[in-house]
Amino acid sequence: MSAARFVVSGKVQGVFFRASTRDRAQALGLRGFARNLADGRVEVLVAGDEAAIDELAAWLREGPPQARVDDLERLPARDEEAGEGFSAI
Repeated sequence: MSAARFVVSGKVQGVFFRASTRDRAQALGLRGFARNLADGRVEVLVAGDEAAIDELAAWLREGPPQARVDDLERLPARDEEAGEGFSAI
């Protein structure tokens, strides 16, 4: 199992980014969460198959149609941080 934490910047709040991320992550069989940060960014923590995480990362660079992603930062994470299932907090 692999894990990663992403921080997404741009127009990513109020555009269904978290819900769309949850749907995409669930379809890829990933565990974790997506949550808004106070500074307007979105944090995404995922755990699962490395190829699925890479596929989600590619999707996060674009996001849903209403979003505008200016930057995507990938940070290390621990598998146990992801919990069970995937939630949009």
